[in-house]
Amino acid sequence: MATGEGDIAVLAKEYSDLRPVVDQIRAYEQVQSDLAEAEAMLDDPDMKELAEEELPVLRSKLPEIEQELRIALLPKDAADARPAMIEIRPGTGGDEASLFAGDLLRMYQRYAETQGWKFEIIEEQATELGGIKEVTAHVQGEGVFARLKYESGVHRVQRVPTTESGGRIHTSAATVAVLPEAEDVDIQIAPNDLRIDTMRASGAGGQHVNTTDSAVRITHIPSGIVVTSSEKSQHRNREIAMQVLKTRLYDMERQRIDGERSADRKAQVGSGDRSERIRTYNFPQGRMTDHRINLTLYKLDAVMQGDLNEIIDALQAETQARQLAEMEG
Repeated sequence: MATGEGDIAVLAKEYSDLRPVVDQIRAYEQVQSDLAEAEAMLDDPDMKELAEEELPVLRSKLPEIEQELRIALLPKDAADARPAMIEIRPGTGGDEASLFAGDLLRMYQRYAETQGWKFEIIEEQATELGGIKEVTAHVQGEGVFARLKYESGVHRVQRVPTTESGGRIHTSAATVAVLPEAEDVDIQIAPNDLRIDTMRASGAGGQHVNTTDSAVRITHIPSGIVVTSSEKSQHRNREIAMQVLKTRLYDMERQRIDGERSADRKAQVGSGDRSERIRTYNFPQGRMTDHRINLTLYKLDAVMQGDLNEIIDALQAETQARQLAEMEG
């Protein structure tokens, strides 16, 4: 029987998912084999000294490799390998919150560059001061959602705003939502559930003056979700808006299932509770604090330049520790 391209893609993904586990099992079995061999060598007078040197090294290695195997066997979030949509909106703090939302956008753009990911802004509303009213970006690459999902929540900033003449420190906030991109099989939308409007795209004058009606607004009637896209191509706008809509509906369904599965989910790191204050960026002290794991780093400049791996690694480690504790408890 012929194997279709879809079947090959599924098999390739399964192989990719299982390979790290298989590699870890092989590494564990190799250490076990080396241990047994070294212990057998103790009975050979010619090899005893070498065995006594090797055994402590192998015995100290065993717990570490056992832990790595446990982590490899933890259940994976099916969405971890997917691309993601990032939505950033200013919260409390007026103009300063909008400027901070713009800073967060640039932070994620730079982080994506360091990871070799493709970062594409698909909808952006800017303020006159160069801040952001709202932005949606699409991020593609290896393990995007697995890394970025920890960014969902309220980000708080403490600094002297450029708009403040008195030099007082203000506190403002922006909200980040990271959603795994929906695939066609995830969400089926009935055409009757949609209202699609076309509008004139608002441009900055110049070459935009003669722009035709190209902006698209899609309303999903059952959920009330409204999505807009204002690229120059109306066809491309409809495509983008539908993808964002599917992704938001898929995220709603994931949140509903997760809520039913675990009443404790809000207490878990990376739960995606977007009302939770997750991080504070204190500019006067050059300090970033992640409140979920009580991590404080005094390298705020580097963080704002996209140096996020230390934070995300710590959040992933905390998640794995909780999962292991649940499995073993």
